[in-house]
Amino acid sequence: MRFVIIICLFFQVLTTSAFGQAYQYHTVAAGETVYSISNKYDISQETLLKLNPEAKEGLQVNAKLVIPMSSEQSEASVKKVVSFNSHKVQKKETLYSLSKQYGVSVDDIKKYNKQLYSKELQNGEIIQIPVFVIDESAPDKVIIAEKKERPAPGKVIIEERNPEVFNSKPSSQIGKTREHIIIPKETKYGIARKYGMTVKELEALNPRVGVLQPGIMLKVGTNVLDQPVIITDDAFEFYEVQPQETLYSLTRRFQVAEDSLVALNPALKDGLKWGMILKVPTKDSKGNKLEEVDGLGEELMPTSELSKMDLSKNLKNFETKNLVLMLPYNLSKINKDSISNAKELIQKDRVLRISLDFYSGALMAIERAKELGISTNLRVYDTQNNSGKVSQTIAANDFRNVDAVIGPLLQATSEEAASSLMNLKVPVISPMTNRELKALPNLYQSRPSDDMLREGMIAYLQSNSQGKNVIIIADAASSAIKSKLVSALPLARIVNPQANNITESTIASVLDKSRENWVILESESIGLLGSATSALNRMARNNRITLFTTYKNSTFESDAVVNEHLGELRFHFPSEYKEFDESVTDSFIEAYETKYGYIPNKYTVRGYDLTLDVLLRLAAMGTIEESVKANIITEYVENKFLYKPKTNGGFYNDAIYIMQLNKDLTLSVAK
Repeated sequence: MRFVIIICLFFQVLTTSAFGQAYQYHTVAAGETVYSISNKYDISQETLLKLNPEAKEGLQVNAKLVIPMSSEQSEASVKKVVSFNSHKVQKKETLYSLSKQYGVSVDDIKKYNKQLYSKELQNGEIIQIPVFVIDESAPDKVIIAEKKERPAPGKVIIEERNPEVFNSKPSSQIGKTREHIIIPKETKYGIARKYGMTVKELEALNPRVGVLQPGIMLKVGTNVLDQPVIITDDAFEFYEVQPQETLYSLTRRFQVAEDSLVALNPALKDGLKWGMILKVPTKDSKGNKLEEVDGLGEELMPTSELSKMDLSKNLKNFETKNLVLMLPYNLSKINKDSISNAKELIQKDRVLRISLDFYSGALMAIERAKELGISTNLRVYDTQNNSGKVSQTIAANDFRNVDAVIGPLLQATSEEAASSLMNLKVPVISPMTNRELKALPNLYQSRPSDDMLREGMIAYLQSNSQGKNVIIIADAASSAIKSKLVSALPLARIVNPQANNITESTIASVLDKSRENWVILESESIGLLGSATSALNRMARNNRITLFTTYKNSTFESDAVVNEHLGELRFHFPSEYKEFDESVTDSFIEAYETKYGYIPNKYTVRGYDLTLDVLLRLAAMGTIEESVKANIITEYVENKFLYKPKTNGGFYNDAIYIMQLNKDLTLSVAK
């Protein structure tokens, strides 16, 4: 049933954009103006210029303008959130009664209380009621929702406010705080800097304000810099001072003299403080873009020591993201009017099942991004697992404004998509293949290859095996990896099994009872893996033994290898994902189970993790490529991502897990 629901969702998305505004193009004709075009489509000139900033310099005949296909956007410009009222739900209250009480629509209440899309109001539940600016031509008019006295149905209470407040001039002081009304393009960094605060202090004063929207009122400090909040010159940006940073390290980081940095930030005369928001240069005196330098003269921090970044707390770009999903559905084979036909095809086609699982996770990620204030224009294409179909699809559609393509699923189709979009510099993120991809500058391999997993385990063994008695057991077919292990671990003892079998006496000759024994087992032979794990399990009663492999092949899942033996040996192996812990609460897992009645599988979780990562990187860093330059690790439900450039072009994901099987047969990430 779950797949049939997803199929229905997919057919809807094939004809409309999901979770975003639909647009069309208008070709400018001779004599047309911004005024005449805005009248033609019943939108405001402001909306037209916002979507087409180049039109401010004048219209060119045959130029293409982006036009919203409905009036929703122009309505949104007349109705802006100022603040929220918290309301505790009483018995017998309904969304309709609350909409009348506060003078807002039911949809407005649901929009800011996402749980109400899927469940009814609960007695005692706290919900947020939006307060709107209702007339942009008279911005001093604000809807005020009075909680103490319930107005008659349909009644709206209007409070007169000083117009200067909406021009970003501060109101009178209240104790040690004052009010600030957000105007377009302001950020938390800019506001915090103006009022001499840290971002955390600003957030603490305004705990109910998430995404900044023009018109919202904030509480701020009273220490005001005599400078504007907004910096429109792209030669500068904001930077939040991190713990243990010094004035000297910042001058090296941003390649600027100390007196120049102080001139840009007068507050530095009183000393540098953690959390300060600084104005820093992005260009040198000649106008060339500066590359931020972190830790000049120092070695790069090892991947294992890089800190993970929660991009959801660093969002800056809230423009609608244009995302394309390309997966092999082969939906031309499905009869839309026949559920039995769809079920039959799904049961027979494993690739289709994986695609639908991935797609359902991607939809959940887009919903999560929407909650964070990121709107998404989603376009979905069926690649039919055919490279020719991929190139035809790209040729037949406009990809010029696409921020990222997720997919196609397999190697050949991923490479074809990247090749076809290379001239447009559209990033293509390959979601599933672990094979080595072609060196294409816009191709991102999100799943580590088998070789990367092996290298990751070897690096782990090198870093953590000091003082251990390391033993390598490898058959003739594993000679290549055996050579790498011997080179990386020169003090290791070598055991060469005979006839794909190994005995306790052979292993006993290399064990050391006085210290930990780390045994690395490399083979795909059922006989060798079965005999070795059984022997090691028995010997672990009197010896400290931990088992490792650089690649967990399918033989480890065979009946010849007993899971309980692997658990007793604390079996370690590299993996591109970690299995989520069902004992730990996770909002995505709960939401998915509520929606579909199933625990999501690894393909669904990957669809969620990868799609959310792409959207957050775009919102936090502007582009995927800029996020790669930041050298950050991101981590979600089961997957983490650290993209690094290949020497010959393209990018790969260097983030892997070292997993440990525990005695109770649960999995955990190794320390």
